[in-house]
Amino acid sequence: MPRFTILTHDQPVLHWDLLLELDEAGPLATWRILDDPGRGVQWRAEPLPGHRREYLDYEGPVSGDRGSVAGWDTGEYELEAGSAAGSGAGAAAVVTQQGGVMACQGSRWQGRIELIPGQPHWTLRRLTD
Repeated sequence: MPRFTILTHDQPVLHWDLLLELDEAGPLATWRILDDPGRGVQWRAEPLPGHRREYLDYEGPVSGDRGSVAGWDTGEYELEAGSAAGSGAGAAAVVTQQGGVMACQGSRWQGRIELIPGQPHWTLRRLTD
């Protein structure tokens, strides 16, 4: 299964980065989460350019004087067949444009989350069913 990571990032303001592995070689799909993912069930998420795969396991300073990151959670996720992304080859990449529902198995996040595209920002929601 593909991996996800959530990093705390202290620049430009304290926020969290959600990183999704989409395939075995390409960049990680990335969203900035502006609210504490340990609280509540819904958060504002802003799409960011893809990050290098090293960030799945990285903690420390970010190049270009952009602060530092630390791991908050990591694990595996699986896209649900009924989500906007569908299933099969290439489905993970669709989540970056159309959103989708995924089941996460991490140390802190265990359960289903949904990424919902919108303007001016996306919504990340923990599903409680």
